[in-house]
Formats: sequence, C-alpha cells, structure tokens
Amino acid sequence: MTAAQTLNEGSPSENVESPTCFTARIVQRSGSSFYWAMRVLDPERRAAIYAIYAFCRAVDDIADGTDTPSVKLRQLADWRGEIERVYHATPETPIGRALSDVVARYPLAHGDFLSVIKGMETDASACLRMADMAALSDYVDRVACAVGRLCTPIFGLAAEHGQPLAEALGEALQLTNIVRDLDEDAARNRLYLPLDRLAAAGISEISAATGAHSVCAHSACAVVCDELACQAQARFHEVAVMLSNMDPKAARAPRLMMAAYQRLLEKIIRAGWKSPRRRVSLSRGEKLWIVVRHGWF
Repeated sequence: MTAAQTLNEGSPSENVESPTCFTARIVQRSGSSFYWAMRVLDPERRAAIYAIYAFCRAVDDIADGTDTPSVKLRQLADWRGEIERVYHATPETPIGRALSDVVARYPLAHGDFLSVIKGMETDASACLRMADMAALSDYVDRVACAVGRLCTPIFGLAAEHGQPLAEALGEALQLTNIVRDLDEDAARNRLYLPLDRLAAAGISEISAATGAHSVCAHSACAVVCDELACQAQARFHEVAVMLSNMDPKAARAPRLMMAAYQRLLEKIIRAGWKSPRRRVSLSRGEKLWIVVRHGWF
C-alpha cells in the first residue's frame, strides 16, 4: 500500500473494517519496536495508541517514499486537512475516524499533530542538513517529543508529569534513531548530524552538493556520534528517574519503550561508528526479556 492509499483507503463504500481494526492491523504488520509497549495497555488505551501510531506511520511513509518532494508535500498537506477534520468530528479516512474518537476522550493538542506533519515535511526534502544543534532540537521536538506529548495522556499521566517525560524520552529515542540510521539516512541524502558540530570535529566544508555518505564515512563523524549518543544516555537517565516517581501502571508502557531503546543504544555504541556500519537491532530474545522484566515485573 502506498502512502497516498493509506490516506485515501477506507471510504464507507470501499472498506467495512472498523477504524479500530484498521489501525490495529497497521500496528501488527509494522514490526515496530514499540509493539509490546503498546500491547501492555488496557484495550481502550491500546486502541488510542494504535490510532496515534497509525497516523505517525502514514505520514512517515510519505516522507520516506519514492515520490518527488512536491508530491510528498501535497500528500502531507492532505493529512493536515484530515487533522483539521478530526478536530471538527468530520474525518474522511479510517485513521482519521479512529483519531476522532481518541481526541474526544483524551486532551490531545491539535498543534502536536501538526508538529509531526511539519517534521515529516522536513524529511520530505530532497537534501536534508541540520545547521546546528538548535535546528536538530527543533526537528526532534516535532518528530519525537510531539508524539510523546500525544501519548502521555493516553498512558494516564497528568500534564505536569507527561510533558517533561515526553521531552526527555522523545529526545533520547530520536537521537538513538539518528546514530543508528546514519547510512540509511545518507542513502536518502539526509544528514541529521549538526553541521556546526561536524565543523568543530574537523569537517568544515559541507554543502548541499556534499554527499551525505562521504560525510558519514569521515573519521570525524564518530566524534559527533559520540556526543549525540552521550546526550541520549543522559536523557535516558532522566527518564528513569521520572518513571521511578510515577504510578507504576501509567509508567509501564514508557518504561518498556525506554528499556528497549536504551538496550539498542548500548549495542550501537559497542558496534562503533567506523564506516561501513551494520544496522544494529534487538533480537527476538532481547525483546522478550525486556517485556518480561519491565512489562510484567
């Protein structure tokens, strides 16, 4: 299914599947590292998180797709329109209908959905570069922290606890993704390592014409990766402290997310930054152990 079909599929005449079943099917076939973190929630909260995930999956698929940037931007604009309809209780898609039920039950900020779309518009560009850490922080807030802000009310966390958790956990998760996916992103001409950090490490001449692969192959790239990995570790530590002071039931899903990605980051660091890199992932056994340890006990 293409990204455009994900948005347009499911008008009443074409699809009799309920919105909840539709979004659950998207999650089940995704292979997401967060699957078990979502599964530990009670059925109502799980269905709500599935709807959030399905939306994020749909817009991410657009950004990562093979269409031209202009086509991607039009597709993302369609999603911006659908989010407007969600908040007016007039959605036109299965995911939109699922989200409409969710926003009626939980205090989800309209602006956070739009922030996620704006982040995907950044990813949709033909050549992505981050000028400095401030630019990267803005991007991380849109594609990760905003998702956390949508999820924490569903976990059952009040805003005074959920907002700081979303900021810290979102940043830790996204920085882990960035250092894991260096070569995969470079193949799409995306370079998330801040140019000012790269310059300080010894790579001073980087422009739109400079291939992302050549930057990622430079030995100085490891310095910046180390910095971002250390920043992610520090944020994971903050998350652990926050979760220890929260209701255990409400903290269970984000604790699983943290544990899985913290373990992933440890493996990435051990593998090192020397090019060519292999993509690091968690084994089935590692995922099972994390679920048993952090989800059930």
